[in-house]
Amino acid sequence: MDYTIRAANVEDCKDIARMIMELAEYEKVSEHVKITQRDLEQDGFSKNPFFHGIIAEVPDQHKTKDGHTKIGYALYFYAYSSWTGRAVYMEDLYVMPDFRGKGIGKALMSKVAQLGMAAGCNQINFTVLDWNKPSVDFYLSQGSYNVTTTQGYHLMRCEGEALERLAQP
Repeated sequence: MDYTIRAANVEDCKDIARMIMELAEYEKVSEHVKITQRDLEQDGFSKNPFFHGIIAEVPDQHKTKDGHTKIGYALYFYAYSSWTGRAVYMEDLYVMPDFRGKGIGKALMSKVAQLGMAAGCNQINFTVLDWNKPSVDFYLSQGSYNVTTTQGYHLMRCEGEALERLAQP
């Protein structure tokens, strides 16, 4: 199948927001999505962006039944490991269901790896739900490994009122 992988731009935010909701619905957590198209525009395309994105796009002859040509995306940002230095964190990797199994997810992840390596990064970090066996298998097939299993780390989060309390002097 013919597709292109390219850097996201502000005009892509409507489609990125749509695909974020599709991903959240697949992951059964759509009630947690608070981000809006406007948030994406401000946070990803300002002078100091909080994230970067890439888009998978197909030509018009392969568009979805709903008329979409933007059929996948990856969001990532740069991070730092106190042990190994520069890293890239891949927040999302998503390909619409009808386009899976065609190498698009691999191409998106590969592009994140290329961009990270060009920036001097030596690792990609990301999370995957334990029940999402197709994704776990895909990531393992790309040479990734489960840090929770091998090193015992767990992702932790502090948010909402707990974050507000923590931020008190």
